[in-house]
Amino acid sequence: LHARYVLNLLHETRKHLKQLPNISHVSTCYSEEVTVCGDLHGQLDDLFLIFYKNGLPSPSKSYVFNGDFVDRGKQSLEILVILFTFLLIYPKEVHLNRGNHEDHMVNLRYGFTKEVMQKYKVHGKKILKMFQNVF
Repeated sequence: LHARYVLNLLHETRKHLKQLPNISHVSTCYSEEVTVCGDLHGQLDDLFLIFYKNGLPSPSKSYVFNGDFVDRGKQSLEILVILFTFLLIYPKEVHLNRGNHEDHMVNLRYGFTKEVMQKYKVHGKKILKMFQNVF
């Protein structure tokens, strides 16, 4: 995805998240279900498997993602692009909780910083700064 679109997505995500309270309350009735996921750690195939088995986020399919989206795996950036896009499309059905890996110092140690810099050589620093702002 071109850097311009990544930065635009991050800007819109940040704007949306700033409007939300620090604590999210997710409730459902007996006839609905909420899929709770955690610790994707850059494993895009795991996210695709979750969506394959449970369906994509939609007005009738709610998800809570409990952080640790990035680091360790090779496709952290793609996971964030997908999750942030679904968050903006379905803000009442997609909930993102920050994990300890959504932190600048952890990203330096476990790979997310390196991944972004390899994928976006020209605009990598700007994209990283915006990710940290969103986190």
